[in-house]
Parts: sequence; C-alpha cells; structure tokens
Amino acid sequence: MGLCLGVCGVAFVALAFGAAMRSEPWNSPAQPELPLVKAATPARFFSDRAPVPPAVSPVQVPIEVLLLQIENHVRLEQAAAESFLAFPSQALLHSKTSSPFVN
Repeated sequence: MGLCLGVCGVAFVALAFGAAMRSEPWNSPAQPELPLVKAATPARFFSDRAPVPPAVSPVQVPIEVLLLQIENHVRLEQAAAESFLAFPSQALLHSKTSSPFVN
C-alpha cells in the first residue's frame, strides 16, 4: 500500500511539473489582452498628501561626547553583568538597566 501511494505521489508530482513547464508563450491567443490604463496621479497609501521630507538638524554633536556616552554605557552594562555573576537571580536577570541607552 505504501509503494502504491508513493508511485501515485510521484506520478502526480510529475504531471504537475509537466503542466508548469509547458512551452506555450505567455501571450498566447487563449489569454485575453487587457487594455493598459495609466493613472492620472500616482496613488498614495492612505493619504493624498505629498510626503514631507524629514528636517535635518543643523546641530552636530562632537565625537568626544558620543564616545564618553558609549564608554559610560559600557561601564554600566559591565557593572550589571558583574553583579549578576556575583549573585545570580531571576530578578537581576530581568531588571532594567540604569543606562540611558536602551539595549
């Protein structure tokens, strides 16, 4: 019975593959041709208003300030990891960090 089901399955797959790989052109006369209509204006998703470009802030932060913030974040995360390794608990594992950056 298993062999019969296997042979039937292979035959079905072969028929489906043969039907999918037919060499008929995609624009055969059996398919009706639809007229192409161009839209007067491009459609927008949920809105007819034109998108507003984001405002570019002219304020640039010095690289030293960013590096200090990253170093502070790394120090706080290392301290949290060391405290968890010293006294592991589920409360420490799921507690929020004191760093202003969200990880």
